[in-house]
Amino acid sequence: MTKIITKKNFTEEVLNSETPFLVDFWAPWCAPCRLVGPSVEKLEEHYQGKLGVGKVNVDEEAELAERYRVMNIPTLYLFKDGEIVDKMVGARPFEDLVRTVDKHI
Repeated sequence: MTKIITKKNFTEEVLNSETPFLVDFWAPWCAPCRLVGPSVEKLEEHYQGKLGVGKVNVDEEAELAERYRVMNIPTLYLFKDGEIVDKMVGARPFEDLVRTVDKHI
């Protein structure tokens, strides 16, 4: 199940993750976010423990969105060892997400 990421659990869940961690910055009113959402959730199952996946609702966590300079949504950041190693903006098909993640697994 995709984790809900907040400023309270961001460090523990994302920055301190032992595996690469994909963070989906999204909002419920955003149509492209709703399109990419199922693909993001499918990634966690696809990688079976090799990738963490979480979602940040930018309406509820504006501070996190600002900290990571999220200007458009959906924005997906891939973190590894506490650092951003890749970024994707906009709705992407599942295959594109897999290609990007595969570079860092």
